[in-house]
Amino acid sequence: MADIFDVVADSTRRDILRILLERYNVSNESRGEARGELSVSDIVVRLGLSQPTVSKHLKVLREATLVVVREEGQHRYYHLNYAPLEQIEDWLIPFLSVDFDATPDLTTEEVEAGLRDEQRAFASAIGKAFADTSFQMSHAVKDATTKKWRKNP
Repeated sequence: MADIFDVVADSTRRDILRILLERYNVSNESRGEARGELSVSDIVVRLGLSQPTVSKHLKVLREATLVVVREEGQHRYYHLNYAPLEQIEDWLIPFLSVDFDATPDLTTEEVEAGLRDEQRAFASAIGKAFADTSFQMSHAVKDATTKKWRKNP
């Protein structure tokens, strides 16, 4: 089995994991959907890649146990398995808990400049999150409106 870090190093596999995470976050069990599942064809459409390419990456993710597959006839439905990601989290936590404030060599100007950079990065992250949410909401409203018109001709 490949090292978990090698598996998630590939951007296409990270995109697949992100799509499955998004699906998990927006799925609705009350509609009878399995929570967080997507078919291979849905993933192909969302990524804009060929089916063989997506299947190759899904195989690597499956072998690393990052995704689980459910077979239904000829269809394959994938969902995210969070457990292997704990290995990455365990490795990363010591780096996140290091006290970087204990740097007496920095001048006040350097500290303030770093804070401004940190503030800009934080504002940028909030802006991106807002834009992503706005985009998702506009598509959800568009989809809901389209479905409403179909029901009431």
